[in-house]
Amino acid sequence: SHPEGYTRREILTLAAGASAVFTFGPVGAQPAPPTGTGGKTMQTRAIPSSNEPLPIVGLGTYRGFDVEPSQPTYKDLPTVLDALFDKGGTLIDSSPMYGRAEQTIGELLSIHEPRSPAFLATKVWTRGREEGIAQMEQSFALLQTDIIDLMQIHNLLDWQTHLPTLRHWKEAGRIRYIGITHYTASAYEEVEAVLKAEPVDFLQINYALDDRGVEKRLLPLCRERGVAVICNRPFGGGGLLAKLKDKPLPGWAAQVGVKSWPQLALKFLLSHSAVTCVIPGTGNPRYMAENARAGFGPTLTDAQRQQLIALVG
Repeated sequence: SHPEGYTRREILTLAAGASAVFTFGPVGAQPAPPTGTGGKTMQTRAIPSSNEPLPIVGLGTYRGFDVEPSQPTYKDLPTVLDALFDKGGTLIDSSPMYGRAEQTIGELLSIHEPRSPAFLATKVWTRGREEGIAQMEQSFALLQTDIIDLMQIHNLLDWQTHLPTLRHWKEAGRIRYIGITHYTASAYEEVEAVLKAEPVDFLQINYALDDRGVEKRLLPLCRERGVAVICNRPFGGGGLLAKLKDKPLPGWAAQVGVKSWPQLALKFLLSHSAVTCVIPGTGNPRYMAENARAGFGPTLTDAQRQQLIALVG
């Protein structure tokens, strides 16, 4: 079951360098709803189509998890997952487009008992019905799971072909939720048309403090139609944090539980009522722990949001 020929023992040995104690919460554990601003676990938001609570900060695996067990950075990845789960996060997002990422996730989630509380999201990214089925079957195998929580049509590629398969698999219980994704403003018109024509559970879309185009039509439409929103590229194209890093944090940052610009950039997104979850990508345990803290404490007021918008211009 390990296509690259690594045994479970070898994976454990390779991973142990970073995380001698590889502990995860009880199987099926659900974070408690937020209680005030001093909660001990991450806040959750209801997935509109089911009312299931979903922790509001997850993990993107593009680049960070496209790693072979023999590479030095692989040994950090168990600790990245620890940092997510320890703070109450569950959503791990991947795609066949992300190289080895699905296989890495499957390996790391398979080497401990009980199974982690992960909410597994991946995508279909190919043309053709049979090709889509084959690729999704491969995702099940690589992730080493019988159920995928969220299957998304990556960048709307051949969505008319894949959507009937996804609906059938959801009815059969193989996947729990259906979604569509994109990452660029040039696709918003098509995304809007699909959302209006087809019932889906999730939209994954680009949204950042310096990339706010979705606020005009897509976020209001998702709220109106009961579609959960996952924010990808939450730090924009890469220039946002560079622009902010030398600026002092606003005086009110501590009041909202924020100690860094990445946390504040995530909290800005989470302060929009249509947003369900943000998925900053990282292979760095310290960054994952820092990102997860954005899921704690109060959301921003409109005045605080406007202040941040003015800062980035």
